[in-house]
Amino acid sequence: MAERAARHCCLGWDFSTQQVKVVAVDAELSVFYEDSVHFDRDLVEFGTQGGVHVHKDGLTVTSPVLMWVQQHGSVYWKTGASQVLTSLSPDLPLREQLQACFSISNCPVWMDSSTAAQCRQLEAAVGGAQALSLLTGSRAYERFTGNQIAKIYQQNPEAYSHTERISLVSSFAASLFLGSYSPVDYSDGSGMNLLQIQDKVWSQACLGACAPRLEEKLGRPVPSCSIVGAISSYFVQRYGFPPECKVVAFTGDNPASLAGMRLEEGDIAVSLGTSDTLFLWLQEPTPALEGHIFCNPVDPQHYMALLCFKNGSLMREKIRDESASGSWSKFSKALQSTGMGNSGNLGFYFDVMEITPEIIGRHRFTAENHEVSAFPQDVEIRALIEGQFMAKKIHAEALGYRVMPKTKILATGGASHNRDILQVLADVFGAPVYVIDTANSACVGSAYRAFHGLAAGTDMPFAEIVKLAPNPRLVATPTPGASQVYEALLQRYAMLEQRVLSQTRGPPE
Repeated sequence: MAERAARHCCLGWDFSTQQVKVVAVDAELSVFYEDSVHFDRDLVEFGTQGGVHVHKDGLTVTSPVLMWVQQHGSVYWKTGASQVLTSLSPDLPLREQLQACFSISNCPVWMDSSTAAQCRQLEAAVGGAQALSLLTGSRAYERFTGNQIAKIYQQNPEAYSHTERISLVSSFAASLFLGSYSPVDYSDGSGMNLLQIQDKVWSQACLGACAPRLEEKLGRPVPSCSIVGAISSYFVQRYGFPPECKVVAFTGDNPASLAGMRLEEGDIAVSLGTSDTLFLWLQEPTPALEGHIFCNPVDPQHYMALLCFKNGSLMREKIRDESASGSWSKFSKALQSTGMGNSGNLGFYFDVMEITPEIIGRHRFTAENHEVSAFPQDVEIRALIEGQFMAKKIHAEALGYRVMPKTKILATGGASHNRDILQVLADVFGAPVYVIDTANSACVGSAYRAFHGLAAGTDMPFAEIVKLAPNPRLVATPTPGASQVYEALLQRYAMLEQRVLSQTRGPPE
């Protein structure tokens, strides 16, 4: 197990156990292993809530840099840190040797929302939000790294001037295993508002708008399947990694999840959790003001899109409690007893401000587009589920997604256990729905990517690498006639969404 894990594995920090989680795949990609390994427990500094510090302004959110092997964020290496990284002593833990290597001790993470001013500055510098989206795949987002770098440069120029390298958390973790600075990969780098997603290079306009000398601090980005070097002698001597072990470029958890779910062109993954998230495989993306376009982590010629909807399972649970006496069984019977299209009744259910689009409140419309205050209970339940999936399809198509004859929908998350909900998903999208049994799709995806990276020089496609992996299970196919029912409804839903959106925002100034 130890040798296999060292040769082909991914690693992530498990906050509940304070351990590094190793997920490995054997050479046939048919058996999975999981293990927890104590690397340096004292690499982690606590005194946080859920691993982060929320500052007094309520907007700034950071993590102590020494605790990181986690989600999207940035790391600021102090001038001279590279020499320390290349000469680590196997007799000492990482924390003792790295604690003086960072110019910023508390670094912004993906939850940070304190960079609104920097976002507006960046959009203005390139000609507006849509221009930035076409260039980098997303309009300016407060949690994106470029805007966080700009804030650090503006508010702490001395620390920025003493920074010789800026890593994402993904490339930071890879750097630890390399014993030298690892480059940022294309896919995770797409979530920075800095990378030109078409040309796979840093945008000079965006770099210039954020901070000086930024390109040299970021290094050159690389394809996600790149072998970036051999394992550091520190891990060979301290933990017994074989010296021939190679390190493939690390990526973010969302791109790794796409790999773990083994999406192909035209496929869509739907995570039905507290928030609902869509992962899309795109060939010809159309970046928009909503959603995100990233470079594809397993095919550098294609792209992945990401859409997030806040009102997911919590909204479904509220309607279950209100309209089905808290029973999922009654909820399912309501879906079974109401017909596709819900007799033309459509609903919008956003108890918290939605991300895509920015709407709040509950809005119900009859077949004649008259807004009403309530629906019968069974109608309410179907209106919720149909509305959630119609919104997903409409906004996915706005990013360039199209259902293809070979399209598969891969469903994960809590609601993926409800076959009646998945039947509505199949009917609205007009594609079969599958479920996968892999709970840690990002970890397994990283293990797949390790194999792909090792085979990348042979031009072997990712699909060939994972062909022996367990197949997903088919759970729902479109009901005959569904496409005709939902084609008109989708157009009405999009029109009514714009009406509700204009009511929410109010008249233009």
